[in-house]
Amino acid sequence: MNRIDLEGRVVVITGGARGIGYAVAQRALRSGAAVALWDLDAERLARSERELAELGKVCAVTVDQTQEAQIEAAVGKTLAAFGAIDVLINCAGITGGNGTTWELAPDVWRQVIDVNLIGPYLVCRAVVPQMLKQGYGRIVNIASVAGKEGNPNASHYSASKAGLIGLTKSLGKELATKNILVNAVTPAAAKTEIFDSMKQEHIDYMLSKIPMNRFLLPDEAASLILWLGSEDCAFSTGSVFDLSGGRATY
Repeated sequence: MNRIDLEGRVVVITGGARGIGYAVAQRALRSGAAVALWDLDAERLARSERELAELGKVCAVTVDQTQEAQIEAAVGKTLAAFGAIDVLINCAGITGGNGTTWELAPDVWRQVIDVNLIGPYLVCRAVVPQMLKQGYGRIVNIASVAGKEGNPNASHYSASKAGLIGLTKSLGKELATKNILVNAVTPAAAKTEIFDSMKQEHIDYMLSKIPMNRFLLPDEAASLILWLGSEDCAFSTGSVFDLSGGRATY
């Protein structure tokens, strides 16, 4: 595994206590960064902090990314711990279960949009001013191939990730001359704990669409995500990078 140059950088990872976010945290620490884990699950967050502290500097902040006051407090705690926020990885998200559009309850639909789209907007809104002060930043939004293609029985999730792609493109253009680059990745399904909220037929459907005939590994996702979060990514912004094992054709 190559070492991405993140020496001395501070990386904030929302949803960093598990899944792809946890793999990103591991890789970031091994690449010389200090890591701030922001997550809603306080118990899992504490466990992950203990584990990751063996690799480097970690601080953990319990935060609901749909709540502006909690996000502002998380920014303050991170700056108090590390003095900067150089890289933001918006990884936190939920699936909201599966069902046809007309069967999904409106409150479930709204919750998925709130967590997966409004949450990253609020986090970016809180973090970007700090990056502007620093004159440097990298933001990577974890979208989904579902945001490109639309998965049946997941209209809420697909719509939220399509919206996140749009947010990435807009914010990337707004910050293009500020040395703050904003990109998104669109993974196919990675076999993490998020599968626990999905029906087996939906999992089978997702696998059937992947030409490589396997699910994404979290470590594979971390490699691309953190390259986009590094200085080596210097001329790509407002872009969407594929992680779908050949499923997406654009």
